[in-house]
Amino acid sequence: MAARDAIADLRQIAFLLERANEASFRVRAFRSAANGLGVLPPAELAARAEAGTLTELAGVGEVTARCVAESLRGEEPVYLRRLAATEGTDLDEAAAALRSALRGDCHTHSNWSDGGSPIEEMALAAVGLGHEYLVLTDHSPRLTVANGLSPDRLRRQLDHVAALNAELPEGFRILTGIEVDILADGSLDQEDELLARLDVVVGSVHSGLKDESAKMTRRMVRAVANPHLDILGHCTGRMVAKRPAGVSGAGDRAHRARSRPESSFDADAVFAACVEHGKAVEINSRPERQDPPKRLIRVALEAGCLFAINTDGHAPGQLDWQRYGCERAALCGVPAERVVNTWSAERLVEWAASRVR
Repeated sequence: MAARDAIADLRQIAFLLERANEASFRVRAFRSAANGLGVLPPAELAARAEAGTLTELAGVGEVTARCVAESLRGEEPVYLRRLAATEGTDLDEAAAALRSALRGDCHTHSNWSDGGSPIEEMALAAVGLGHEYLVLTDHSPRLTVANGLSPDRLRRQLDHVAALNAELPEGFRILTGIEVDILADGSLDQEDELLARLDVVVGSVHSGLKDESAKMTRRMVRAVANPHLDILGHCTGRMVAKRPAGVSGAGDRAHRARSRPESSFDADAVFAACVEHGKAVEINSRPERQDPPKRLIRVALEAGCLFAINTDGHAPGQLDWQRYGCERAALCGVPAERVVNTWSAERLVEWAASRVR
C-alpha cells in the first residue's frame, strides 16, 4: 500500500484529542512529534521508522513512533482509527443545517495571548474545517493572566497577520480582531485608534463578575453603545463545569476555572441596547461555558438580536466546537439569517464597519 502522510496523521490525532477536550499532555505529544518529525527529509523519516529509531529523537515517544510507522506502511494508525470511531453523535437536522451555514468563527485565540498554538496553525485548522475566515481575537492588555496584548504587541500582530494572509490558501483569510475587556465603567480596554483598525471586536466582561445587577447592567449597556464593539462575548460569564487540570490547549489558563454562577444583569435592557446599536450577542460554544444559557438566548431572539456562534477556541481542535453552540441555538429556534458568521467575510467586515468608529 502507498504510504500515508504520517505528519498529517499525527496532526489529525492532536486535532481530534483537542476536540474531545482530552488532557493537554496527550495533545502536546502528538503535535510536538509532528513539528519535530516534519522537518526531517522523507527518506530519513522512512529509514528511521524502518530501523525503529524514531524514539531516539526528542519529543517522539513509543506511541507516536508506532503511529508514524503504521502511516508509512499505508495503514491508518490504530490510535487515529479509534479516535475517529468515538467522535460522538451526529447533529440533528436543524443543528446540522445551522452548522453547515457557518462560514467562519468570530472568537479565537492564539499563543500571542493565552492560546496554545501559533496563528498559522489555527488558520490551517479553520481551512480544514471548510471555513472561509477566522477572526483572531487575542486578549487585551489588562487581562494579564491571559498575556493580553499591549498596543505595541497588537500592532505587531496586525503586521504578522497581513503577512500570513499573503501565504494562506486562496479563498481563506484571517480577519483581525480582539477580545477586548469591558472595564468596570463600561469602557473598552484598548486604544480607540487600534480598535478602529480591526475587522471585528468582541467585548467581554472578565472581572467584577459578582457586581450587583444595576452596576453590571450599566457597564454592559455602555460597552454595547461603544461604536467600536461588534459582538458581546459570553455575556453571563458563567462556568457550568469544572475542567480537569491539564485540559487540551497549552496556555489555556483562562479556561481552567471552577464552576461559576451567572453574573446578574437586566437582560432585557442589555439585549435592547444590542438591538438599538446593531450589535450581535455571542453564543459561546465552549463546553464549560454554554453561555448564554438557553433561556437568555430566547430572550435575545425575541428582542430581535443578531448572534455570533463562536468557539472561543484556544487550540486548533477546539475550532470544531461550533457544533455545541449550533445545537443550543437550534433548540432555541435561532435562524441562520440572524447569525453574523453565516455571512461572507466581506459582509461581516462591512457590517462591523457600518457604525462610526
